[in-house]
Parts: sequence; C-alpha cells; structure tokens
Amino acid sequence: MARQVVIDTDECIGCEACVETCPNVFSMGPGGFAMVVNSEGASEEEINEAIDMCPANCISFED
Repeated sequence: MARQVVIDTDECIGCEACVETCPNVFSMGPGGFAMVVNSEGASEEEINEAIDMCPANCISFED
C-alpha cells in the first residue's frame, strides 16, 4: 500500500499552494481549507514539492 498524504486541518491556513502544485491530489474543502482527494494523484516528488511549499507545514506522508 502506498503512503497516504495527510493534512493537519487545524494548522491549514487555506493558502491553496498545495492545490496549485498538485491539483490531482489536493482540493479546497467547503470550510476553505485544503483536503486530500487522491494520495496517488501525483508522484512522490511532486507531493514533496507541495509539502515544501506549504507555509503552515501541515502536509505530511503517513505510512
């Protein structure tokens, strides 16, 4: 099983950087915060780029 991408929604500030970087993985939820829609929607390298770009440091991988 592939590692899952998770977002700490308590820390998310709704900046949309992850959605812009990996739109097949992340989406903006109804509360204005990011959510994971498909952990396998981009390469690990692309997801790591989104993780690095997140100003709230709220995205991570979970085994």
